[in-house]
Amino acid sequence: MPNYKLAQVLHVDVFGKREDKYKFLTQNSLHTIGWQPLQPQLPELFFVPKNFDVKNEYDNGFAVNELFTLNNVGIVTAKDSILISDEKTVLLKNVRENFQIETNGKVIQRIAYRPFDNKLVYYDTKLVERAREKVMQHFTKGENLGLVIGRQGQVVGNMQWNLSFITNSITDFNLYYRGGGVLFPLYLYSQNNTQQTTHQTNERKPNLNEKIVDEIAQKINHAFLDGNNLVDLSAEADGTFTPINILDYIYAVLHSPTYREKYKEFLKIDFPRVPYPKNAETFWQFVKLGSKIRQIHLLESPIVNNFITQYPVDGDNVVGKISFALQDYDSPPKDGEEQYYTAVYINDTQFFGNVPLEAWEFYIGGYQPAQKWLKDRKGRTLEFDDILHYQKIIVALTETDRLMKEIYKIEIE
Repeated sequence: MPNYKLAQVLHVDVFGKREDKYKFLTQNSLHTIGWQPLQPQLPELFFVPKNFDVKNEYDNGFAVNELFTLNNVGIVTAKDSILISDEKTVLLKNVRENFQIETNGKVIQRIAYRPFDNKLVYYDTKLVERAREKVMQHFTKGENLGLVIGRQGQVVGNMQWNLSFITNSITDFNLYYRGGGVLFPLYLYSQNNTQQTTHQTNERKPNLNEKIVDEIAQKINHAFLDGNNLVDLSAEADGTFTPINILDYIYAVLHSPTYREKYKEFLKIDFPRVPYPKNAETFWQFVKLGSKIRQIHLLESPIVNNFITQYPVDGDNVVGKISFALQDYDSPPKDGEEQYYTAVYINDTQFFGNVPLEAWEFYIGGYQPAQKWLKDRKGRTLEFDDILHYQKIIVALTETDRLMKEIYKIEIE
């Protein structure tokens, strides 16, 4: 039998302009290029350099798609202009005129369309191209929460991982840039529950892998209560924890700058793996911060009504060319750094002033929500509620940035 020798895998990167790359190739041969030897590892066998120094540590965590046993990507209507709208009357009119049918207002559901941009969808599964009923039914039958998480390579390429958001409604496939946001419900409703009410707590169960939950319970020495309460009541004092505490723990970890940087190579590969809490104290630190970010992202926290922006100029409120001007205010600096703000113009004369630069540039799911929300409304007139909503978004993004700095102080396994 032949004695085969394993091939050696070599790699080199050449950056710069096309002319520089051509010059490099003409001046070198296979023997003169400074190759970097690779040692591809199972199961991925990457043909590019990867930093796997913390791979074992990362693998010791639990994968979110293993914890939340039922999950799927968001819905695809294939007819958004007809089946999705901001207003119920417009939505019913569009469906009635385009499909020539008698409409049924009971099938209208809220949908997380883009980050901080909820709309209404005519959720008739006979009209929606891909209704994802197996997952979405658990948001149409009653109150629920869900994590929306994406795979980096499918959504944001080489950008730093930012594919974590929260929802309490069904989601659109393109909630994230280039699609691919996968919805992980916290609870599953019983199949025979068809009522449209939020008072059905005895007819749902946690969508959680019991083995992983038991491991978390051992790590923090707490008893798990598979309660149905979505109200943010910490069970820390009596030595128990609940499904929503697990969700908030994960949400905080996924917003940790340390976590995103430390495991950036692995976050490019698949759904994230979350480290088990090392003790109860660390667990509850993450839970409390994750709870705050969750409520802020759902715009349920009272803090989002504490506006930090201004809308000082009267006009027609029509969104035209969007631009911004960088401003340096004289207010006391944060953490020893200068505060920079932008004046975000929606047309030639009207603008939102005092918008923190970190909010304007903040990314969620490959989008910059402060910019995306306005761009999606080009040519439209902003109503009073729209103006208030945008100011809530700015507060939410600013507070998220602040809370991520708090999470940064907590040690990650």
